[in-house]
Amino acid sequence: MKEYSSLVLAYIGDAHYSLTVKRHLIEKDLKVDQLQKHCNQYVSAKAQAAAIDHLLNSNVLSEDEIDVYKRGRNAKSHKAPKNTDVVTYHKSTGFEALWGYLYLGQKWEKLEQIWSLIETMGGD
Repeated sequence: MKEYSSLVLAYIGDAHYSLTVKRHLIEKDLKVDQLQKHCNQYVSAKAQAAAIDHLLNSNVLSEDEIDVYKRGRNAKSHKAPKNTDVVTYHKSTGFEALWGYLYLGQKWEKLEQIWSLIETMGGD
């Protein structure tokens, strides 16, 4: 796999994670007006920061995966956080970088394992 910067991994991870959430919500046969509300419970910076905290506390991530998360969390972004504090924003960026890393690495089983843990949390 080509080496991508942490922020590029986060960009890709954000897109794929959002699609994953939407796919799972559509499979639940929610009404269209409920989809966005439920989606935001998973894709907000606050929800992603809670998800990565849960994953770290659950000891399901390898050392390499934790390193990818930390690189993403510590990456210098030129974008100021919107609607959240800086710590939460950086954690969510790290989460997105990890998701992008797993997606590009075609780690489908790991992505499903992580999604299952996040889904049991119930979102935000």
